[in-house]
Amino acid sequence: MNVTLWQTLRTLALALLVSTHASASRAHELNPAVADVTVTPAQVQLVVTLTAEAMLAGIDRTQNIDTDDLPEGDAYTRYREMPAEEMLQALYDAWPELRQDFNVLAGEVPVELEISNAEVLEEMPLSLPRDTRLTLLGDLPEGDAPVTVGWKAGFGPLVLRQTGGGEDAYSDFLNPGAQSQPLPRTGEIVTEGWLPLFGRYIVVGFEHIIPKGLDHILFVLGLFFFSLRVGPLLWQITAFTLAHTITLALASLKIVFIPASIVEPLIAASIVYVAVENIFGGRLGWWRIVVVTCFGLLHGLGFAFVLGDVGLEPSRFLTGLIGFNIGVEIGQLTVIAIAFLTVGYWFGNKPWYRKAIAIPASLAIAAVAAFWVVERTLL
Repeated sequence: MNVTLWQTLRTLALALLVSTHASASRAHELNPAVADVTVTPAQVQLVVTLTAEAMLAGIDRTQNIDTDDLPEGDAYTRYREMPAEEMLQALYDAWPELRQDFNVLAGEVPVELEISNAEVLEEMPLSLPRDTRLTLLGDLPEGDAPVTVGWKAGFGPLVLRQTGGGEDAYSDFLNPGAQSQPLPRTGEIVTEGWLPLFGRYIVVGFEHIIPKGLDHILFVLGLFFFSLRVGPLLWQITAFTLAHTITLALASLKIVFIPASIVEPLIAASIVYVAVENIFGGRLGWWRIVVVTCFGLLHGLGFAFVLGDVGLEPSRFLTGLIGFNIGVEIGQLTVIAIAFLTVGYWFGNKPWYRKAIAIPASLAIAAVAAFWVVERTLL
């Protein structure tokens, strides 16, 4: 008993240390930038909606940490507190250096971009990021070399959409530092078949769980530590999957909308609930299935904030939605497989498994999620 208590205390201490780092990924989370690109024989135009303050402060968007914990945090706060006109002037002043981080190429030739217009779309409370829309123009060299678009990894992911092509026009979710597909200068619109699109969104969905979805990972682990028996685990995962598929579709199509400020604390609370029920030895009855289903509806709304940013045309939305959801499921099953191979296979049949592993792990999950609840509502 003393050994178990010591293990529990150690686990809780570790969880609190992790929570102070991991939970910050939600505190000041910045949405992916979205760029609409138009390519003509002589010019490329990018209309980019982004968080200019993070760019000006030099924040590395590939790190899931709170801006307050960074050396650049003070600079971000300073830019964020500036009136819109003053911040935009700072952006113009910094542009000769910032444009070097935009990787727009005509073949192998870099294209230099200039700001033709900049505007803050809407003033927000200081605790929230505000969006800036930049219209960037670049003259293309002679020839017909196609154009590729990207930017440095530190600016984070980029949702890129080709304009003027209707429902089949190319759109992509570019991971940090990635380049787009080649875009012709002949007026031809890049089209993408359903199979490449389907495969691409499987990857996007998987990455939203591993490595980006720490809260969803903890929820799935909460289901895993409830029971190692296949039946209870299968019932819970099935209920969770069906539920988040429904709200993912409805929210991504803008039929249902609940602000992230409401959804995110509720997701954290759902993690606390399943972990605490594990600790007190809840049984798999209709109530557990109902609760997991309700929490699945919440998590589907969380997934939709990512998928909705991509802006797929309606005729391609179903393909992207199905691919994204399959990627999410593969990610969840991967989490369960790793947990089983790490602890379930080796220790699941031991008489001390629940006291020494399942309960301490559930305590750790509950501690992290409880911190998130407080941090997402009060801090």
